[in-house]
Amino acid sequence: MMKELSADLWTLRYPLKILGTSHGRTVTVIRLASGKLVIHSMAPFSPGDLSAIRGVGEPGWLVEAMLLHDTYAKEGKGHFPDLPFLGPPGFSEVVRFKTAPLLPTPPEWDRELKVLRLKGAPKLEEHAFLHVPSRTLIVADLVFNFPPDESAWNHFFHRHVAGLQRYPGMSRIFRWCITDKEAFRESVAELMAWDFDRIIPGHGSVIETEGKAKLARALGDAGLV
Repeated sequence: MMKELSADLWTLRYPLKILGTSHGRTVTVIRLASGKLVIHSMAPFSPGDLSAIRGVGEPGWLVEAMLLHDTYAKEGKGHFPDLPFLGPPGFSEVVRFKTAPLLPTPPEWDRELKVLRLKGAPKLEEHAFLHVPSRTLIVADLVFNFPPDESAWNHFFHRHVAGLQRYPGMSRIFRWCITDKEAFRESVAELMAWDFDRIIPGHGSVIETEGKAKLARALGDAGLV
């Protein structure tokens, strides 16, 4: 079921389990002023989901924002075979079909949707998105934000295996993949200069308010600011 967050911005939520834990997958649908849609993150879309997506605009682009987000890429391409599929460097090799680069962004996105490559973590190649009109930051695995009432196993795994001491937080795996902290910090500084309040993480709950302050705290916990 699509949830409207603001004008021209929706999310859909899907189950996704990793080692028995419930991570979930969030798909973000962005409608540009042209009426065309950017579909951020793929999922096992049902016929009802596809109808709902097409009901708010004309699908224009498919997007995956990091190398590890390949789980449903082929399914997404299968549902929208004629759309350009944009991904990070090396994504074509991961999914074994041709994708276009995220940068530079399509001219049709100008002044509405920005993209920033987070340098210094080449095994991840995370790209952050900013929906300018709604002041919404959209990320993949940069931070997770699971609910406080998560199950005991989820809580144990996220705290002791993933290394998330509080939410939102950056996982231990993401921290391990940062091989050039200075380059990553430069990207973070550019990211934090953006004007955003809401954050949509790829896994977990939407952060509706005070997103910039909460992201800064999470990056501080990780020793990256």
